[in-house]
Amino acid sequence: MSKLLATLPDGKVCDFIDQKIRNDTPEEYVRQNIERRLVLELGYLPEQIEVEYPIKQGSKTVRVDLAIFREGDQHNQENIWIVIECKKDSVTPSASKDGIEQLRSYMAACDNSEWGMWTNGRKKTVLRRIRTKEGIEYEEPNDIPSKNGNVEEVDRPTRDALKNAVGDNLLFSFKICHDHIYVTDGLQKQPAFFELLKVIFCKIHDERNFPNPLEFYATAKEKKSNDGRLTVFNRISKIFSAVKKQYPAIFDANDEIKLQPRSLAYIIGELQRYSFLSTNIDVKGKAYEELVGANLRGDRGEFFTPRNVQKMTIRMLEPKVTDKILDQSCGTGGFLVIAMNEVIKKLKLQAGVTEQSEPWMQNALNSKIQETAKANFFGIDINPDLVKATKMNMVMNNDGSGNILRQDSLLHPHQWEDSFRKQFAKALDIDPKTLRSEKDLGHFDLIATNPPFGSKLPIKDEETLKQYQLAHVWKETESGWEPTEQLQGSASPEILFIERCWQFLKPEGRMGIVLPDAILGAPGLLYVRYWLIKHCRIVASIDLHPDTFQPMTGVKTSLLILQKKQEKEIYQEVLQDYEIFMAQVRSIGYDKRGNPVYKRNEDGEEILLPSDETTQSSQGKKQSVVNSFSSYKKVLDDDTPYIADAFLHWKKEMFLKW
Repeated sequence: MSKLLATLPDGKVCDFIDQKIRNDTPEEYVRQNIERRLVLELGYLPEQIEVEYPIKQGSKTVRVDLAIFREGDQHNQENIWIVIECKKDSVTPSASKDGIEQLRSYMAACDNSEWGMWTNGRKKTVLRRIRTKEGIEYEEPNDIPSKNGNVEEVDRPTRDALKNAVGDNLLFSFKICHDHIYVTDGLQKQPAFFELLKVIFCKIHDERNFPNPLEFYATAKEKKSNDGRLTVFNRISKIFSAVKKQYPAIFDANDEIKLQPRSLAYIIGELQRYSFLSTNIDVKGKAYEELVGANLRGDRGEFFTPRNVQKMTIRMLEPKVTDKILDQSCGTGGFLVIAMNEVIKKLKLQAGVTEQSEPWMQNALNSKIQETAKANFFGIDINPDLVKATKMNMVMNNDGSGNILRQDSLLHPHQWEDSFRKQFAKALDIDPKTLRSEKDLGHFDLIATNPPFGSKLPIKDEETLKQYQLAHVWKETESGWEPTEQLQGSASPEILFIERCWQFLKPEGRMGIVLPDAILGAPGLLYVRYWLIKHCRIVASIDLHPDTFQPMTGVKTSLLILQKKQEKEIYQEVLQDYEIFMAQVRSIGYDKRGNPVYKRNEDGEEILLPSDETTQSSQGKKQSVVNSFSSYKKVLDDDTPYIADAFLHWKKEMFLKW
């Protein structure tokens, strides 16, 4: 296909390998992710791979989803080395027509095929065909090999051979593991998630245990026998003992891995090939947060903020290396992880550290990252399960788990649990006794948050309400509005969270907060808007797309960027005029069902752009980039990056102080 191709008809995809136009189906979605993995993770050259390759099976001709040949081999049925069958997730491995037996029959028809893989994105089986004196035997290894065909690397990867996940392949692996626990161990969704969490912690701890050899592995031979599975279980349990010591705030000393050895060995085999530390933050974030959302989403108005909105917010707030950063309704920790990675970029620039830098420089940078995370990053949530999930998210993204704490952050400080108060004060390097009231909270430079909101969650506790001006009854006066001494009977949490965030900020501190549009437009909430204008500089107001929180809720929301005024400004009689940046997100990148939406031309055809990507390949003991691969990709119809760009340009022109 020529480079001139620029559009794609509706309901079609451009194949990653051969650039042919194919129907956009659930099965094709699985295949396209596997194709990306073959080239970008496992290092295969596109010319080694044939899509929908015809083979003779007896008197009929069938098509193999993906046929892989050794480099330099002529492409014919006799030379097929690896056969891959991709199905939509509703097809089961045991299906009579499209299940694993279909893969076996295709391998049998290709005399020299050694490897086969069957996957539907939620389940996966790998077969290796071995000829013995007795005949043909099939092993079930963890994975197909990389381009170099190193079978030992499949069984027990070295640090140099770990792969960075691409596309949705890490999400596939997480789903495969979670479903396996759910089915094999009989655990419900939430306990299954937390068992998987323990395993992920073990994986990350093992990757960090440099320079010792990796112990997070399960060989094909171990997975076949009870003794082998117990060996894996004991090996991983030893890692988990070290994890418990390192993270006593997350795991109790008597915590154990509750998975059956058979189940644990399968999961280890599925995850062992990836580097959880070096895989791209967006790939990890999407996979992890989708898994969390599917298992821990509660009924407390918890609608997790999409990553593109989080990125836009953090870019607009421009975190500094020295900023103390808080999300007091942290959910899965997305705002904190993205802010942490922005700070890491700045630390790398300051230190002059690149991927080619000496190990001592990398170690010094990692120490600085952990020190910064421990001193400056804070998350609070009322849901203990989400606190654990956020800690995991931070650990997976450079170990900033230290200050993720459980508490109802709307409570009066004297109602806080003593353990929380001590931990919070210690992390802030202040005396716990100084946290006496709402007036003692202003320790943060930056807040990014999406508080829970909804009429189902009214706050009625008088001790809580009396801390907030916005919880009082307000009356209109000649000069505006003012609070009375009378408390409201109840208040919506999102209104109180506006004031609580303001209390947490230092003077001139800034916040990005997602709020329902009613706060910005409902006649009965005019007093809230008056309070906002009096106490904050409203820097930006972004009208979010109606589908932002779909498919969970269609509530209309906005993002406000606010800066806390100094006390002398609050009490000025005349409000100063100033410009406010305003924008509307007309395209959010997905529809009401959560399906991606791509940019289209005037004729309604999706736009394709050339994309150059580099492959991974392990050669000996060094991992090196060996090839640049040109393909085409669709472009998400998402306004958020452009709004962040426009805001940063506007901010420069306005000479804002941060």
